[in-house]
Amino acid sequence: MSFAKLDDHLHKIEALEHALAILGADEATHMAVGGGEKRAEAMSTLAGIHHRQATAPEIADWIAAAEEETLNEEQQAALRELKRDYINHTCLPAEFVERQTIARMRSEQLWRDLRAKNDWAGFLPALEGVIALVREEAELRAGVLGLDPYDALMEQYDPGNRAADIAPVFDELKTFLKGFVPEALAVQEERLAKAPGRPLAGPYAIDRQRELGLAMMGAIGFDFTHGSLSVSHHPFCGGVPTDVRITTRYKTSDFLSALMGVLHETGHALYEQNLPKQWSHWPLGKARGMAMHESQSLFVEKQIGRNPAFWQWALPLVGQHLGETWSLEDILPHVHHVERGLIRVDADEVTYPLHVILRFELERDLVAGRLNAVDLPEAWDAKMRDYLSLSTIDNPADGPMQDVHWPGGAFGYFPSYTLGAMMAAQQWAALKKEHPSADDGLANGRFEPIADWRRQKIWSQASRHSTPELLERATGEKLDAAHFTAHLKARYGA
Repeated sequence: MSFAKLDDHLHKIEALEHALAILGADEATHMAVGGGEKRAEAMSTLAGIHHRQATAPEIADWIAAAEEETLNEEQQAALRELKRDYINHTCLPAEFVERQTIARMRSEQLWRDLRAKNDWAGFLPALEGVIALVREEAELRAGVLGLDPYDALMEQYDPGNRAADIAPVFDELKTFLKGFVPEALAVQEERLAKAPGRPLAGPYAIDRQRELGLAMMGAIGFDFTHGSLSVSHHPFCGGVPTDVRITTRYKTSDFLSALMGVLHETGHALYEQNLPKQWSHWPLGKARGMAMHESQSLFVEKQIGRNPAFWQWALPLVGQHLGETWSLEDILPHVHHVERGLIRVDADEVTYPLHVILRFELERDLVAGRLNAVDLPEAWDAKMRDYLSLSTIDNPADGPMQDVHWPGGAFGYFPSYTLGAMMAAQQWAALKKEHPSADDGLANGRFEPIADWRRQKIWSQASRHSTPELLERATGEKLDAAHFTAHLKARYGA
């Protein structure tokens, strides 16, 4: 049977994906600096082998034959998703994939060194090379998929996303936030004037912060028999569902920075660890795009981790691990702190979407050729001044060099972050309708009912449905940004 042949072949492809994922996670966390060149060569070679296996001509024949076979509902869904995945894989020749993989890896390795030195001029040639390859990829994909080049890139991260649909939503959100950020800051200033906050004094030993993070990960549901926590330049969730690698970065002066990173990445990890294991080797068994993935991480970080009820439960843990006693009134001004800042990953949930919208607009122009890498510092600075009244003109390390995405060639990814924030708020609203006592559960450390809802509605469904369908099935309605703006107004408004 052709379906059986596909099943066997996908097990082999999964093994290559496993190796690439673990090598990539190790490269970003534990690999010695001198190992970079050979690691890039090894991963480039494996990526080429993977691509050839994933684009083998016989797969098309097996798919066509399997469509004529008698399959159950799950098998039919698996075949549909494989067909979509195969078309996207066959857009690119193996030679291009190898060339692009090695360029991305060397660019990312260079970025880690030169960002710390604020050396834009030294990094620019590598970024220009990556962008040239991204434009080439976009054109190759667009020609096959019949999409706009930027849409063809977004399709790889979140199937169904289209810039023409996203841009108006982002424009509306941008308009709201440019007015709401000053309001939230004024409310915060008024509250602090009445009750000056207790500072995060530090120093907070990294080993104690790590133990605190591990305790919260375990309570929320992270399975340590299938995952681990490390340190990296940029927090991420990598590895594979049976061995999820999450990372954070620590500041000895502020335990919340690393802790929120841990909670965010734990949200990603919970999604991966709870995907249906029987379909792990099929595209059907993968997470449903990056917007949904971000909704899962932001759900944990924002809806749970910044919820006052959560901190009623969490504060004794803070005292246990860090040796400090905090009251809810003392910690919430830090947990809900709003501040215009340069760094996206450190941004609060009010200002964060403006960071994403800025990148979305710039990378659309980069892919289309309306903007070149050499002009990024000025273009970035202009938008940063407009959206957040800040300047990065003499500080590219905290401007266009701050994220790993562009050095690594990940264009079309950024919209998922803010789409995910909207979806997370909508999921929390739906969950609260079914479980009105969810906040009381958080205050008492009862996380399982929340996890059960997410497991049933999101995690177990994997890629069975499109992102819009999955969200509507889970929440009972199509994506509505009003849930997100209502959440912000309730938590940060007057």
